[in-house]
Amino acid sequence: MTVSCPETKLFPTQHDLPESTRRHMIEDLNSTLATLVDLKFQLKQAHWNVKGIHFVQLHELFDALAGEVDGYVDLVAERATTLGGYAYGTVRDAAEHSVLPEYPVDAVHGKDHLQLLVERYATVAQKLRGHIDEASQAGDQGTADLFTEISRGVDLRLWFLESHLI
Repeated sequence: MTVSCPETKLFPTQHDLPESTRRHMIEDLNSTLATLVDLKFQLKQAHWNVKGIHFVQLHELFDALAGEVDGYVDLVAERATTLGGYAYGTVRDAAEHSVLPEYPVDAVHGKDHLQLLVERYATVAQKLRGHIDEASQAGDQGTADLFTEISRGVDLRLWFLESHLI
């Protein structure tokens, strides 16, 4: 799912990528932005509601992960605006355009949160790899590099989360 960008208006820029390429990349960036904003708040939901024997460890882990994702949110939004676009990063935008399923509000046990977050991180990782390919094929190595950087971090955290489930 991509976020539709306004057809008639971009910010003026001397960026040398063709406008059609920039528009496509801005759509991919905004789609990623919506999903990352959603992931951040799903992590906070887990952070606030986790219970069980490993409460402290998971409470702190989920909060740290949310902070890390917040950094990605800023990088993605700034790249969209660097290309002359608008960043659509409100919670309402995230709710409408995120590729993630709704987080169950009744999840409590640490293992349940871990499994839910593993599924979400795997989804984000898959989407990022698709965007890396699209950006590379479009000749936008800057956006491809950004998606690659975030992908490496998401893959690492996916491994961290999965390691708790073994």
